[in-house]
Amino acid sequence: MHPIPPKKMLIINILDILKRYSDEEHRLSQKDILEILENEYFMKADRKAVKRNLMDLLESGYDIEYSESTRIDKNGEEETIFTNWYLVRDFSDAELRLLIDGLLFSKHIPYNQCKDLIEKLKNLSNTYFNAKVKHIRNLPENLPSNKQLFLTIEVLDEAISNKRQVSFVYNEYGTDKKLHPRRNSEGEVREYIINPYQMVATNGRYYLICNNDKYDNVANYRLDRITDIRLLESPAKRMKDVTGLEKGLNLPTHMAEHIYMFAGDSFVVRFRAKCYLVGQIIDWFGRDVEFSNDSGDTVDVRVKVNEQAMIFWALQYGQHVEVLEPARLREKVKSAAFEIAEKYKA
Repeated sequence: MHPIPPKKMLIINILDILKRYSDEEHRLSQKDILEILENEYFMKADRKAVKRNLMDLLESGYDIEYSESTRIDKNGEEETIFTNWYLVRDFSDAELRLLIDGLLFSKHIPYNQCKDLIEKLKNLSNTYFNAKVKHIRNLPENLPSNKQLFLTIEVLDEAISNKRQVSFVYNEYGTDKKLHPRRNSEGEVREYIINPYQMVATNGRYYLICNNDKYDNVANYRLDRITDIRLLESPAKRMKDVTGLEKGLNLPTHMAEHIYMFAGDSFVVRFRAKCYLVGQIIDWFGRDVEFSNDSGDTVDVRVKVNEQAMIFWALQYGQHVEVLEPARLREKVKSAAFEIAEKYKA
């Protein structure tokens, strides 16, 4: 025997029914709501009470849609019928699916936290959406994870907002698949004092664009490698005092020049690529790339990019690109290619 809910719960239960069972494609009549109330909430009510509470929800600001029609009642008088009730969602199913897919393919969020976030996103929709995504499964828990990630993001957000420094331990993975702190020459754990400016997501990872207080240039650190972060009272160094940020942080330009988030200066590079790579070149370097000498088979490309990042990229697409300038970069790629070839000699 289920306890009878108090009458004051009626409006809360009606709202819950709209959240769970309604959307633009699944509209509810007052009769539908009455049946769900009785079968699932063990609450009996009449049509007038349901209508009154629906109107109260509307007046309270809930985005609820319905339709009106008129009919002639048994006394021959016109009667207005309110039906087809549904709750307008903050997110469409397509938007929620996109967010869920983003979590599934993320490499920086710990497995259990990813699972919890997906459940929260699913609960923003209704029963019908849950049925659509029941085949979704999280990636297996086979990637190392840093459980301090969300705390790191929270502290950095406060530090950036209030222009304050942070300290943290920066880690690297060992063959035991666990994080190990970087140490100084004496074997002591190194403490990093950092001036944080911006957090970004790229290549499935979160990075911090910042300045290591010991130096005057821009640095990038992976958030999932940071542990033991502390918010300091000391003010952060001004951007204009950091080499490369004298005019502030132009985020699109910075990301295009640091495609692998290596630190260091950027410079102009010219390379020749197969024409079928044009789309991928724009994906990697942005729309500021310059194309010339299009032969139909190859095209010359001019970009501004970090040197180490360009070496990695040129090796990644080695069969399809040729670095032309500057000469020193061409030689470095050539030397790396020869070294790779030596390893594969039979």
